[in-house]
Amino acid sequence: MDFGGLIEEKIKQSIKQGDFENLPGKGKPLPKDELSYVPDEMRNSYRILKNANMLPEEMQLKKEIVQLEELLAQNYESDQGHKWNTQLTEKKLRFNMLMEKRKLKSSEAFQQYGGKINSKFGW
Repeated sequence: MDFGGLIEEKIKQSIKQGDFENLPGKGKPLPKDELSYVPDEMRNSYRILKNANMLPEEMQLKKEIVQLEELLAQNYESDQGHKWNTQLTEKKLRFNMLMEKRKLKSSEAFQQYGGKINSKFGW
């Protein structure tokens, strides 16, 4: 079944009926896709995860690492400092093991957008 032709026909009908005349944002550029830096073959998967309010495990770990580093920077001398430092070490080890297991560091896709991910996290 050719859905492309069916979809194209529906769009043409809607244009003839004027359904697209008063849409908000008409004539303005589309907003930049915040996942534009993600390779095409991974973009839909990341969009699905994002729409489900889920992060890939490596991104969740990075987020937790950043939070712990911020806590340590502000309160290193507190009683919690040792506990946070231990948690930070554990999360960094877990992240490195995960990256090694998934071989993401040697992946071409990871190399293409890894720097952009790090800059999003402020690294």
